[in-house]
Amino acid sequence: MKVSMFHLMPHRELPDDFSSRYPSVWVTPPWHELVPDPARIGQFYNWTLDELIYGAEMGFDGICVNEHHQNAYGFMPNPNVMGSVLARATNHLDVAIVQMGSTLPTTQPAIRVAEEYAMLDCISGGRLVAGMPLGTPMDADLVMGIPPIEQRDRFAEAHELILRAWQSKEIFAFNGRWNQLPFVNIWPRPIQQPHPPVWIPGLGSTSTWRFAAQHKHSYCMLSFFGSQVGKRIMDGFWEFSDAEGLDRNPYRAGFAQMVCVAETDALAEEKFARHIKYFFDKCLHIPDHWWGMPGYQDYESLSRGFRSGTTMKMLEVVSNFKKFSYQEFVDKDIVIAGSPATVRDKLVDAVKDLRIGNLMVLQQIGSMPHELTKESIGLFCTEVLPKLRDIWDDEGWENHWWPQRLRSQRLA
Repeated sequence: MKVSMFHLMPHRELPDDFSSRYPSVWVTPPWHELVPDPARIGQFYNWTLDELIYGAEMGFDGICVNEHHQNAYGFMPNPNVMGSVLARATNHLDVAIVQMGSTLPTTQPAIRVAEEYAMLDCISGGRLVAGMPLGTPMDADLVMGIPPIEQRDRFAEAHELILRAWQSKEIFAFNGRWNQLPFVNIWPRPIQQPHPPVWIPGLGSTSTWRFAAQHKHSYCMLSFFGSQVGKRIMDGFWEFSDAEGLDRNPYRAGFAQMVCVAETDALAEEKFARHIKYFFDKCLHIPDHWWGMPGYQDYESLSRGFRSGTTMKMLEVVSNFKKFSYQEFVDKDIVIAGSPATVRDKLVDAVKDLRIGNLMVLQQIGSMPHELTKESIGLFCTEVLPKLRDIWDDEGWENHWWPQRLRSQRLA
C-alpha cells in the first residue's frame, strides 16, 4: 500500500462573507480585493512546501501537487515549480514526487510536459510519478479557452507526444492537429525507463477508465465526495476492468480522501470543524453548471453516469455541501476525521471497499493553519500510516505504477 500527502495550496484567509459577495472562487475572484498583501501568498506557498516536506520526513510514501488557474481554491498554476523544490529538498528520503499534475490539453506545445517531468525525474534521482490530468472545465475551458469538445482529443495527442518523446532513440517530426514539431529530441530524458509511471486522474468518466486501461496506466479518482460516493464510482471502474480482461490489482487504482487526525474524536471536531466548513463553503463556491460544460464529457460517460444514478448522487452531495454540519461531513466520510483509532479503522475499511493500492490524503484543508496541519500530519504518520502499509500484502500484487527504486515498504 502506498500513501501520499496531497496538497491543494488554497487561500487560507478568504473573508467571512466571501461566498455571499462573490459569484465564484474559480475563474473570476478579484485578486486586488482578496489579496491586500501579496507577500502573504508567498507565506502560503512556503507553508505548503514546509508541510509537504514535513510529511515526507514523517513517512509518507509520496508527496503530491497539482495544477489549477485563476482561483483561490488551489493556486499552483505550475506544479512543476513546486515539484522541483520538493524533489531537491527530499533527495535524502525514499519518497515519490507525485505530480498530479501538469494539465496536458492546456500546455502548448505539450512537449513542455515531457521536458519538465524529465527534469523532475533527474533531480529526484528517479522518484517521479507522472500524473497526466485532463483538466477541469474551469481551468481548461473557461480560463484557457479550450473548446470542451476538443479537450479529450487534445489530451490524447499530448499523451502520445510525451510518451514517444521520452522513449524514441531517433529524432522525429510530430505532426498532430494541435502540436506540429519538426524536430523532437528532448533533453534531458527521464531516469526511469522506459518512462516514469503514469497516473490518470479523473472523476468517473468511462472514457478516462478506457484510456488508462488501453495504455496500462493507473486510474486515480480525485474528488471531494468521500469514500461512500467514491465506492459507487470505483465499483464501476472494477466492473469495467473485469469486462476489459484486466486483473484486479489494487495498485491499478488510486483515490484522494480528506483526513484530519487529533488526539480524540471530540478534539477533532473542536480543531477542524471550522476549517472544513471554510473549505466547502468558500473553496468550492463554484456555479454548478461550470462543472459540466457541454461537450466536456462524452456520450458514453454521460449515459453511464445517469443510468447508474452516480451523477445524480454526486450532484446531490455538491448542492448540499454548504448545508452540511461537521457531523454530516464525517458520517458521510466526505472527511475522515477523529482520533487515530477512528481514522485508522475508517481508512482501512475505505481502502478495502474501494480496492485501491494508491491512497492520497489531503491533510491541509481550507483555512487550516500551518501548525495545526503539521500536528495532524504527525499523528497520521505515527499512529495511522503504519496500519495501512500491509493491507494488500497477502494478495501478493506488484505495484507497477510506482517508481521501481521505491517499491519496497518504506519504514516510518
